[in-house]
Amino acid sequence: MKRALDVIVSLILLAILSPVILLITVLIRIKLGSPVFFRQKRPGLRAVPFYIYKFRTMTDERDENGKLLSDTVRLRSFGRFLRKYSLDELPQLLNVLRGELSLVGPRPLLMEYVPLYTETQARRHEVRPGITGWAQVNGRNALTWEEKFILDVWYVDHQSFWLDIKILMMTFFKVIRSEDINSKGHATMPVFTGKSERSKRFEM
Repeated sequence: MKRALDVIVSLILLAILSPVILLITVLIRIKLGSPVFFRQKRPGLRAVPFYIYKFRTMTDERDENGKLLSDTVRLRSFGRFLRKYSLDELPQLLNVLRGELSLVGPRPLLMEYVPLYTETQARRHEVRPGITGWAQVNGRNALTWEEKFILDVWYVDHQSFWLDIKILMMTFFKVIRSEDINSKGHATMPVFTGKSERSKRFEM
């Protein structure tokens, strides 16, 4: 049932949003240059790597040593707009059709984070990762890493068709309201170091 929901909804969204996707592609090419898409290896189901696709939101500005400048510097107003309304996530619908992502599940993070997880945190890879998830509708980037992982594991233990529908509906309103886009003091999220940030706020 979950896979059927993923395929049907993704096809419908791609059909409806194809003019928007085309327009964003052209604007990124004009404002940010090439490549239009951001491609990165992420851990999927059982932590098996796959390549995730997103619209590019940052410039390629570098310092005198050729090192990329900070996310805060490279994320301009156009990129912030794409992120504000989650428009940069639209190419991931193709990842869903390919079976690498689900519409709902723990967000796929960086490959280098995998060895840093505790045994409990690593359970987030027991299900296919998603474009949105329980953590995203309960705080997104306003949460600490510890809080996100608590919510991810809660989803693994309680996933159901109706919970996915609820999360999709909550995601729609989160996107419209542009809530919890950034972590305090960061353009996105701080790097996960594996150090525990104890929080009882979201323990179920």
